[in-house]
Order: sequence, then structure tokens, then C-alpha cells
Amino acid sequence: MFTGIIQAIGHIDTVEKLGDGFRLHINAGKLDMSDVQLGDSIALQGACMTVVSMTTSHFAIDISAESLDKTTGLDQPGFINLEKALRFNDRLGGHLVSGHVDGMGTVTLFEQVEQTKSDGSQNNEGSWHLVIKAPKSLAKYLAYKGSIVVNGTSLTVNKVEDLNDGCLMHINLIPHTLQNTTLQYLKAGSLVNLEVDLIARYVERMLSPN
Repeated sequence: MFTGIIQAIGHIDTVEKLGDGFRLHINAGKLDMSDVQLGDSIALQGACMTVVSMTTSHFAIDISAESLDKTTGLDQPGFINLEKALRFNDRLGGHLVSGHVDGMGTVTLFEQVEQTKSDGSQNNEGSWHLVIKAPKSLAKYLAYKGSIVVNGTSLTVNKVEDLNDGCLMHINLIPHTLQNTTLQYLKAGSLVNLEVDLIARYVERMLSPN
């Protein structure tokens, strides 16, 4: 389990073909590797993966074709969000996250929210407005003020607009979130990994007809 609170921005340095998938060699960035052991779980862009080799600053994971088909951003070099698995005595700063990607969404809008200062000038240090189109299969799990995981980051949905083929979810991002996650690199058209709220999944199952 994870919390959706990103601990570091890492970087996929090399992608090595391995069977039907790849072995990813990852620079851990500022992630504390002192308590990481072989076989431990680390979430990469929201996808739970297993450490198969490591040093004090780098580690490697193997990713299958099945995982590659269900995720984005894990098949080529680039920056990635990193979070180590939750320990029982850890503070739950975000929400309960399984690390299993439910589907992919598409960014339709990503822009800074302009605010006018008292002197009439524009303040460009405020929040950002992120709109993601989620597939129809996930739309029923998204609700106003509900939780959503985007590329491993726990976020709050501010608005939902239903469409025939899915829904648009509006999210507000503060500068701190952008500075400390790979969300800063998003743009219109970017694909993102989505994980819906764990509790919403169970509620939907209990309310569904047999």
C-alpha cells in the first residue's frame, strides 16, 4: 500500500529489453534508499513495482508487457514519481493507494490560474487548473471532493463533468505539488496513470446487482 504522497522525482536512465517486457534502471534522485531491500515495492508513476537490484542511489525493476499495456510513462527514459511502500507506523498523508493502475486518462487542459493583485497586476505564483478526461469505465468512481491518484500523486477532484464516453475531472494543483512531482511536465494531450479511490471501488461492488 501507498499514500500518494510523492517522496522523490527519479529518472529512468535506461530501458533494457527483457522477455516480453523491460528492465528499467532508475536513478532514485532524493529517495532515501537506506531502508530499501531487494524485493521491496516502490511505486513508479503510481504503478507498484518490485526492486530486483539496487545501490545506494539507483535501483532496477522488471516490468511485464501486461503492465506496459496498462500504464504510461514506463517504457522509455524520463522523469518519474517515486514512493516507497507504506509501513504500518507511517502517517497517512494522502489516502490509501494500492499502486494498481485502473486506467489511463488524457490531459485536456493544464493552465495557471491567474489572479489579480491589489495593484492590478497579474499574480503568476498561484495554483494550476488541471483537467483530465477519464475513460467511461472509471467515471462512476469519480466524485466532487473525492480522491484520485494521478501518476502516483494523491489529488482531490474539484468538479466532474459527465460525457458520453467518459468524464472530465477538474483538479487544482498548488505550486508545491508541481515542484515536487512530475505533474509539472504535463501538457494538453499527455497520458496519465489513474487509480480510483479504494473505498469507492468496494462501495460500487456492494451496490451492484449480482
